[in-house]
Amino acid sequence: MSIRQFQAQRMQAPRDFTSIVNSPICVEIGAGKGKHALLFTAQNPQTRLYALERTKEKFAAMQKQHLLEPRPHLQPIHADALPWVVHALFPAQVEQFFILYPNPEPHNPAQRWLNMPFFEFLLSRLQPNGSITLASNIPNYIAEAEQQLIELWKLPYQKQVIATDSARTHFEIKYLERGELCQQLIITKPARYQTRFDDFAPLQGQNAAEQPYAE
Repeated sequence: MSIRQFQAQRMQAPRDFTSIVNSPICVEIGAGKGKHALLFTAQNPQTRLYALERTKEKFAAMQKQHLLEPRPHLQPIHADALPWVVHALFPAQVEQFFILYPNPEPHNPAQRWLNMPFFEFLLSRLQPNGSITLASNIPNYIAEAEQQLIELWKLPYQKQVIATDSARTHFEIKYLERGELCQQLIITKPARYQTRFDDFAPLQGQNAAEQPYAE
């Protein structure tokens, strides 16, 4: 694979990190104020969703809304996605990842999700036949992600135009009201797909510098 290897062993645990049980879950990265998280857990009441948000203000808004609309299987998490995923998630644990309208990083393309070495680690946490939903209102972002899926990650996917009445996130509502084209890629991990992190156990909040690195 022609991308440098993600240095998982160097990731320090998020502040106030709490480990989780190794059972099937879904994870939303960049959950914002929690609109999609609340909708998803209402529609899938038996599915546990961990909704990650790094920004303090948005996380506080999600927590507040969760108190108003309690969901027993929704767990809001205030943390940066990379260290939390490394410390919390087990190999092949996640049924679905949602990355809805991520920062397009116009001045730093290397930080786009499918351009990052971390994406390989993310794939290792995904169950066989599990999926990643990546949505954007930027055609070039979707086109670049498609190219990376074909040439670098070699993963099957479906490209979909998002319905104009969809309202999963506050960004989605805003973009569709403007008349912008919103699209998503539903990326599937084949049953025999392998990564270099398939045997990498979660660090579970331990001091990453002390952990042996699994090749």
